[in-house]
Amino acid sequence: MSLHRHNPAELSAPSGFSHAVTATGSRLVFLAGQTALDGAGTIVGDDLPEQFEAALANLLAALAAAGGAPHDLARVTVYVTDVADYRAQTPRLGRIWRRLVGRDYPAMAVIGVVRLWDEQALVELDGTAVLP
Repeated sequence: MSLHRHNPAELSAPSGFSHAVTATGSRLVFLAGQTALDGAGTIVGDDLPEQFEAALANLLAALAAAGGAPHDLARVTVYVTDVADYRAQTPRLGRIWRRLVGRDYPAMAVIGVVRLWDEQALVELDGTAVLP
């Protein structure tokens, strides 16, 4: 399996994402949206970075259960209830991402939403991975 990140010079320089990702492999993993729910079904974290870390850890746990690893992520979508807060927290969120996933970024999008399924949730992540 291999993922190749494409960031054409004519597009703005990406920060925290890749413009395009091509993948070869034999298995696709579609990862359901994950929030900061703990094992008891309670949202954990008082602010966006804390919830982002928990949601990302949940996404990676689901990926691991399917036999994947962080470097297998080809696409991630981030849904947030406050885009301005997400932009303001970008440095902290980037450090969390690099610690849990590394520096290879999938194709990504951040989408502002009015609310998520759990009213206390500030962020939700879903994704697609390609496994060998």
